[in-house]
Order: sequence, then C-alpha cells, then structure tokens
Amino acid sequence: MKNKKTAVAAVSGGMDSCVAAAYSLIDYDTAFLHVNYGQKTEERELKAFNDIADFFGISKRLVIDYSHFSVMGGSSLTDKSMGVRKADLENKSIPDSYVPFRNANILSACVSWAEVLGAEAVFIGAVYEDSSGYPDCRPEFFSAFEKMADLGTKPETVIKIKAPIIHYSKKQIVEKGIELGAPLHLTWSCYQEQEEACGICDSCALRLRGFKQAGIEDPIKYKIRPEYK
Repeated sequence: MKNKKTAVAAVSGGMDSCVAAAYSLIDYDTAFLHVNYGQKTEERELKAFNDIADFFGISKRLVIDYSHFSVMGGSSLTDKSMGVRKADLENKSIPDSYVPFRNANILSACVSWAEVLGAEAVFIGAVYEDSSGYPDCRPEFFSAFEKMADLGTKPETVIKIKAPIIHYSKKQIVEKGIELGAPLHLTWSCYQEQEEACGICDSCALRLRGFKQAGIEDPIKYKIRPEYK
C-alpha cells in the first residue's frame, strides 16, 4: 500500500459507489468520503458507508455535512413534503428524486480533500442508466468537472475524475462487484426505508432487476420483492 498512489472515493453506501470504490483499491491507496445531505435514509446510508469502509480496512474516512440540501428541498430524497414515487423503469424524463447539482457538490468536497492528501484521482459511482440519466451523471459532466478542477487547484495538482462504472448496466455492476469482492451485502440503495428496503422505489427496482438479470439473489432484506423486467 505504501507504494500505491492515493485516491479519494465518494462512497454513499450504495451498491454503485461500493463497486467504484472497489475499483479504486486495485491501483490506489484510497480514502473514503461520505456526504450526509439530509436524505431520508441518511442514517442507514452512513451505517453502510462505515460498514463498507470497515470491510475494506479503510482508515482515512471523512463525513461531510451538506444538510442544507434538505432545507433547499426540490427532491423527493430530501424534501419531507414530497413522497418517494413508485418505480417506473420506463420513465424517460428526469425524476423528482434528482437532487439538484448534488454530484458537483460531492465532487467539490472530494477534490478539496484530494488536494490536501496529494491524491491523483477521485472515484465516483455514477451510473448513467439510473433513472433515465440524471444530468449530473453524464460522462460529459465529469469530463467538464475535471477541467474545472484543474483550473481551480494549484498548478502542480492534477486530479483525474474517474467514474469506472458509468456505462455499466446494473447487471454488470452486480457481476463486477462480485468479481472484485465488493461487500454488496453491506450496501443500501433504498430511497425511503432504513430497516428493510421498500422494493418499490426506482433505486430498489433497478437494483433488484440487476441482481435478477445476473442470476444472483440480492442479499439485503426487502419488505416486498417485485419481479422487474
């Protein structure tokens, strides 16, 4: 590990970020960063983050408070006046679970810490398939952010923004996670429940479909397990 380069991984506690973090550990000594942004499952996601970090033996970990997102509202993940909608995997518009410009805020914290640590890369588990493609999950967004980070940091600082699973389907993420030895059983994806996953939000639906297509049983508990095609 002493001979490895350093990276920072944004780890939400979900399956995607867990697999992206596992990718980072192949070539980097990785620090894990988690953001509490006032999401309805904040406590459960934080537990998953720490469980994943413990599994990988990560000593460098940082939790950021972005609770102002819940004050701003505008997303069913953070706004208590908005309910989380039932999954619609055929939806082609940006869903109300989109948290405005969230990934830019997460990446900003990661880049700041990466510069302090002398890290050469920031990993994020963005997936373009998710919910029709959030605008801040597009490949061109990460390319543009990397250029911005280069302009906004010290001349000697060079930080690559890496989204290694951005073009993966959930089936491929499950398969890659198992291949990399990622602890998928410790991850949490549900948008609205903290004891047993609801099974009916977009995130649960995408996850359940991915495991089914991979021919593997999802190891976490669900209130109900619908069959998604």
